[in-house]
Amino acid sequence: MSDNLIEIRDLNVTFSGQAAVRNLCLDIRPGECLALVGESGSGKSVTAHSILQLLPDGGTETWGSIRYRGQELIGADIGALRTLRGNRIAMIFQEPMTSLNPLHSVEKQIGETLLVHKGLGGKAAQKRTLELLELVGIQKPEERLKAYPHQLSGGQRQRVMIAMALACEPELLIADEPTTALDVTVQRKILLLLKSLQQRLGMSLLLISHDLNLVRSIAQRVCVMRGGEIVEQADCERLFNQPQHPYSRLLLNAEPEGEALPRDEREAVLEVNDLSVRFPLGGGLFQRKTWLRAVDGISLSIQRGKTLGIVGESGSGKSTLGQAILRLLDSDGSIRFQGEALDSLNQKQLRPWRKQMQVVFQDPFGSLSPRMSVAQIISEGLEVHSQSSAAECEAQVIQVLKEVGLDPQSRHRYPHEFSGGQRQRIAIARALVLKPALILLDEPTSALDRTVQKQVVALLRQLQEKHGLTYLFISHDLAVVRALAHDMIVIKDGKVVERGASHEVFAAPQHPYTKELLAAAHPGWA
Repeated sequence: MSDNLIEIRDLNVTFSGQAAVRNLCLDIRPGECLALVGESGSGKSVTAHSILQLLPDGGTETWGSIRYRGQELIGADIGALRTLRGNRIAMIFQEPMTSLNPLHSVEKQIGETLLVHKGLGGKAAQKRTLELLELVGIQKPEERLKAYPHQLSGGQRQRVMIAMALACEPELLIADEPTTALDVTVQRKILLLLKSLQQRLGMSLLLISHDLNLVRSIAQRVCVMRGGEIVEQADCERLFNQPQHPYSRLLLNAEPEGEALPRDEREAVLEVNDLSVRFPLGGGLFQRKTWLRAVDGISLSIQRGKTLGIVGESGSGKSTLGQAILRLLDSDGSIRFQGEALDSLNQKQLRPWRKQMQVVFQDPFGSLSPRMSVAQIISEGLEVHSQSSAAECEAQVIQVLKEVGLDPQSRHRYPHEFSGGQRQRIAIARALVLKPALILLDEPTSALDRTVQKQVVALLRQLQEKHGLTYLFISHDLAVVRALAHDMIVIKDGKVVERGASHEVFAAPQHPYTKELLAAAHPGWA
């Protein structure tokens, strides 16, 4: 019998006749960390999902061999797979909002895993749940036990997913982009945590990422995928020091470049003054209600044609601030857009302004309807806000798909038929098609690989110059902010701790928190 934990031989996967993985051969050894890297759509996640036989049924064909400790998984009965899933082999999915049950609290979701696989319940399960939440860096875990997924930030949701996966101390943990939604200071912490757990538990780790530089500190071996095939496989240090394949060298050198285009506009398109957002934390009939102040008295101004970067850790209030500005959340304070006071308008009065204020959400899969084709998703706004004919709508859909780097022929396909990065580009196209005055970009590149990030940043810059667009750019990726934003504010615990021109903040950060963020992202920046 082989010493390998997982053996994959000649794996092929097709979706409706289209090849996603071709003749893939791969071994995962006990106790090692193997990184699978490549661009979105290269077949990384499909390979990982194949191990647990989690690929969709309709139109999917899989052949070859996948063995776990000698047990064949392709064609295995459902009972054998259920014994492995979540217990011996666990997985952290790329998009936590679609993987967590919106109707169950954090405690119930983690507790369910502990009950099914470990037989833990009651106080024992609660104690173990708190330990897991502490391990993955959740602040004040006792207060988060009763929270639901929609009450958590993207990064916090991802950490809950990691806690669930670690609950049963699996032999193999498949981490599919585990740090996608996390800020730079937590990314390294989570990776080091996974490395520590791997060593302490003797656990194997299959780490899937589009960021080669991110895996260097944790992986022992690296497989580079492109077009469903492994183009290079080597020990980590050898691959980083002497990459053999041109595509490996391309990934290693990929980082958003350039800087924001100079703008002389003086007119403020958006002015926000003393904005605050509160969320109830509990309280019952005979209990005093407590509140979490997610945004605490923030003021900002954006000039027409410019980009304001909003940075901070997960849970700092970045996304809440953006949604409040667009009147998607109730808030206190003043919001003026193109001279109009939006904070005093009701939803009916706001509707004409919606065309001018568009948004790209952090989680593309959760914000795209699975029942609508790409053409229907992108043209929906045109049908609501314009008088364009069907032919004119289709022409605009084709044009915007070209602008975001997608094949217009794919417009009749559905979101589940695209990779995570491709879905994010669809979400960007939906916002761009109406040519709004202001676009809120909430982590628009978080699901994209580095090579595509460079293209998207260049695209956003080009569109801004062509149409005079104003961007409110929320991100924890400081490299992207540096390349695109004219000005930036740094938020911590719902408050602005530093603001200024981007090049000045990067060159001479004043607040200790800003210095910490810059040092975590790139040691040379702070």
